[in-house]
Amino acid sequence: MTSTTHSALPGPGGPAPDKLAFTVPSGRRRVTPVRVGREFRRDRLLPQLIRKAVLDDQGQQCVQVRLSAKEAANPAARALLDTEAGTALQLNQLLGDTEYAALFPRLVGYELDTAEPYVLYDPPRGTPVARIHVMSATDQEIFTRDLMLALCLLEGQGLVPRGVSPATVFWDGARVQLWGLESVTRTGRPRRPWGRAPFCSPEQRRGEALADARDAVWSAAQVLYQLVTGRPGPADRPPADLRDHRKLDQTLRPAFAPRAADRPTPTQVLDLVAPGTARRVRLAVPPDETRPHHEAFEEALRLKRQAPAARPRNGSSEPENGEVLCPYCLETIRLDLTKLFVTDSRMQYKPLDLKGINNPVRRTDVMRGAVQKCTADPEFPTHYIPVPYLTYGRPLTVAMVGQSSTGKSHLLTQMIAAITDGGLEPFGLKWQSVNPEQHARFVRDRVQPLRSGKVLDHTAALGMDDFARFVESLLITDARGQVRPIAFFDLGGEDLVRTDAALRFLLGVDALVFVVDPALALPLPQLDHARERWGVEVNRDGDLAFGTVLDRLPKNGGYLDVPAAMVLGKADLLRFQPPVDRWLNRPPATSLDPELLREESRDVYGLLRRHAGQAWLRPFDAIRRCTLHIASATGGQEDHGRYPAGAGPRRVLEPLLALLAMHGLIQVPGGAEALAVGEAPALEAVPWDGTGEAGRFERSDGPGEPDGSEEGEHR
Repeated sequence: MTSTTHSALPGPGGPAPDKLAFTVPSGRRRVTPVRVGREFRRDRLLPQLIRKAVLDDQGQQCVQVRLSAKEAANPAARALLDTEAGTALQLNQLLGDTEYAALFPRLVGYELDTAEPYVLYDPPRGTPVARIHVMSATDQEIFTRDLMLALCLLEGQGLVPRGVSPATVFWDGARVQLWGLESVTRTGRPRRPWGRAPFCSPEQRRGEALADARDAVWSAAQVLYQLVTGRPGPADRPPADLRDHRKLDQTLRPAFAPRAADRPTPTQVLDLVAPGTARRVRLAVPPDETRPHHEAFEEALRLKRQAPAARPRNGSSEPENGEVLCPYCLETIRLDLTKLFVTDSRMQYKPLDLKGINNPVRRTDVMRGAVQKCTADPEFPTHYIPVPYLTYGRPLTVAMVGQSSTGKSHLLTQMIAAITDGGLEPFGLKWQSVNPEQHARFVRDRVQPLRSGKVLDHTAALGMDDFARFVESLLITDARGQVRPIAFFDLGGEDLVRTDAALRFLLGVDALVFVVDPALALPLPQLDHARERWGVEVNRDGDLAFGTVLDRLPKNGGYLDVPAAMVLGKADLLRFQPPVDRWLNRPPATSLDPELLREESRDVYGLLRRHAGQAWLRPFDAIRRCTLHIASATGGQEDHGRYPAGAGPRRVLEPLLALLAMHGLIQVPGGAEALAVGEAPALEAVPWDGTGEAGRFERSDGPGEPDGSEEGEHR
């Protein structure tokens, strides 16, 4: 952030002030008249604008950092403002009223899901050091301590500020204040070029390898060098005259190393310039409250690993006598060329006669768009099955589960859109529509409107004599060349709590996606505004649709064995809430890492268990193979019936990837079983004899192995 001289604000006799409605750090909403001053570019390389403001309900002076409507149409610009607001909120919540809070901007409030998003801060404290020409040796010591203290606090949260420079570091003669929070990234994320030489580290300037807390140490050292000498240092090596500045040389010479691996961490520098300070900082930071919930997750996995797995239903893509299970009536059906139909221009079914089509290429193309009337159950309402669904072996059916307005339809639409955009290709999978006409209709009616920013209508409820139909189906070809149809069911919430024949399709379903609405599940204050807008309340008893579906599924032993994924949907509502902030901004997966997937599952489990209660975890507790995910179908909330920057999906494909892996379509290290329930640690695998001691090792003839004698016992 740069310092500028703003014009005077409009006086009380001027134009009537505008009104602002925004979220304060506690999560509550505040509505106030506001008067604003002239606007300036924050940094010529950045899209944010800045102006003074007075909140007239309390006469509070603040600074507004905002995006114009034109800039806000750019997702990258919105992401910068999101990063800034999220980092400021995290630091405000972490540091509270401690003495360390003054090291960073104090957040007043934010409004991000609007055409012109903004963040409000208390005015900056001090002057940017770019305007300071001389600093005393005593001030340099305090300045170095404070700057390293700020970097140490960020390091402890896994954050790396890439924008530390004379323009973003403020000094008021007593303390430092670090701005430029839009530059923050997470430790271990790929580096992207950011900043200006010499203040950005050599690796950061080149965008090499992964972000490291020691990147910011280079930046801090360069700021100090300019403060001491009055000139910038070299961009890729230690200054040649560093020895002429004894204190700087003694404390920060390693910080100028061209490679991050050769530099000290912020904590190490802080311990050097102010011994004991880093330890006091660690004691001031609130303790981690997630540990007992993470331990409960690991215990739940341990119990699942000990439970015998049910015999899986045949998932082979090879047909058995040409028969497949009809997804509607659940009777077996096989291809019958005498029962084929196609639709005419009025979307009415008419019989298809293949006798006059002798060209094999044309015949195949015509059959791909045809359907077959299923007559396996004469008592079941009339229904039709796409021909490709009958010719590639056992189909895979996926059902979306959740109450009305939980975002199931938006999530499924973006999931299909991600597939058609090539999202499965990194995993060796290819796709093709089962029925081209049906797929084109799905894209036209759902994908295109949502991508353009339109809010989709709620899923229509079924009639009393109707039955569940899949809304889209695809042919997926795996890395071995095997093809398998996948059909997606998306029922309205009211249909999912019915117990009549409309839900009979669940008896044959192959995979489930349970969508958790955070507004219904989590009693967090930042969700109160969303609940008020939607007219809903927190439900401590869980999602009624979850219970209905779980009760309808056939049990086999202690757990249901239908692979499932739980998705904390609408996660953009919680994008600044740990651990959502850790996962939501991760780039789309290009490989499946079971360990990373278990970490995400553990974090979502912990969040729900801590704030929502065990009732919301019923699918995970009831189903043996169940992963948990964070996703947002739109990337933000609607404003007057539209998404201001269009619908930007985040992590919508990951739940489906997990389900495909559990069904063997994607190969993962450790196998599909380990993906969901984990691999048993060595100690867990040792059988116990009930006396408190582990059982003896088996006798072995191998060299150096225990032989079953007294010396060979494992205690």
